[in-house]
Amino acid sequence: MADPEKLFKVNVITPDGMTYSHRASIIEMRAIDGARSIMYNHLPILTPLAIGEVRVKRSQEMNQIIDHIAVNGGYLEFSNNTATIIADSAERARNIDVSRAKAAKERATKRLKVAKEKHDRRSLERAQIALRRAVNRISVYKSKK
Repeated sequence: MADPEKLFKVNVITPDGMTYSHRASIIEMRAIDGARSIMYNHLPILTPLAIGEVRVKRSQEMNQIIDHIAVNGGYLEFSNNTATIIADSAERARNIDVSRAKAAKERATKRLKVAKEKHDRRSLERAQIALRRAVNRISVYKSKK
C-alpha cells in the first residue's frame, strides 16, 4: 500500500484578509536571498520574500495542480506543517487584471524616466519598485497558461 500523500497547509494573508488557502505538497518562492522550496515536515523557517511568484503545487499525483500567486514582498513563516505568507498584496494568476497591470507598468516606466531626468533618487526607487510589481503581475498572469 502506498504512503498517503503528505500535504501541508498554505495560507496567504494580506491587509484585505485571506487571499489564498489550500493544502500543498510543495511551495516555491523567491526569498530576498534566493529561491526557496518548502515541503512537508520542513524545518521551521521565517524569511522575507522578494517581489515574485509563489508556486503552490497542490498534489504529488500525475494530475498536479499548480497555483501561481503574484506576491509583492512580505514574509513566509513555516512551522507545524503550515506555511503562512503575509504580504502587502498578493493575487492569484487567475484574478490578475492584466490590462490594469500593463497600465501600471506604463505609468511606472514614465515615472522612472522622469525621476532619472531629475536625478531624484527617492522617486527613482519608488518607480523601480512599482515597475517590478507590475512586471511580476504580468509574468504571473502569463504563467497560468
